[in-house]
Amino acid sequence: MDTDVKTESSDKRLSNLVAVTVVILSVFMAVTKIKDDNINQAMQKAKAESVDAWSEYQAARVKLHVDENGLAQLRLLETAGNFDRALAAKQAAEYEADIKKYEGRSKETRAKAEGLEKEYDRLNFRDDQFDMSDAFSSIAIAVAAVAALADSLWLLYVAWGSGAIGVLFGFAGFAGLNFRPEWLAQLLGT
Repeated sequence: MDTDVKTESSDKRLSNLVAVTVVILSVFMAVTKIKDDNINQAMQKAKAESVDAWSEYQAARVKLHVDENGLAQLRLLETAGNFDRALAAKQAAEYEADIKKYEGRSKETRAKAEGLEKEYDRLNFRDDQFDMSDAFSSIAIAVAAVAALADSLWLLYVAWGSGAIGVLFGFAGFAGLNFRPEWLAQLLGT
């Protein structure tokens, strides 16, 4: 009978450890999911703004090209001989002013678009950290459940190891740490 009491006590202890493990990891996953969703929203916003900035850049480049062609045609007409020099000078000044404006706007919008792409990449890095956290935490919960069913303490240790890796990735995501195995990101990415 003494053996049955020890076995029951051991089973209860394992079940309690599994339950605590599952609760801690589930709560941690819920909190990281909120942060991950917020990062996804920020990524979508950065991508939309990046696309808008690149569209604005392209429009400025097209307008610049049109004005450069117009100025070139005007200069060609000046060599034809019969033209109004005052009107041509006025039009050339307008083209040159527009060219300067669109060159400046192109530089600004390109820098803005590139900055937004960098922001998207930064956010994507953090998103990957939370995705990895979620994956390792989910694995830990599943292995912990099997540990309870199989009455196996060593499986619970495996679950704790996987959970620790998940928590590490989650904390790295919250803290903005530069921690993400590139091979794993490539394996899990598109």
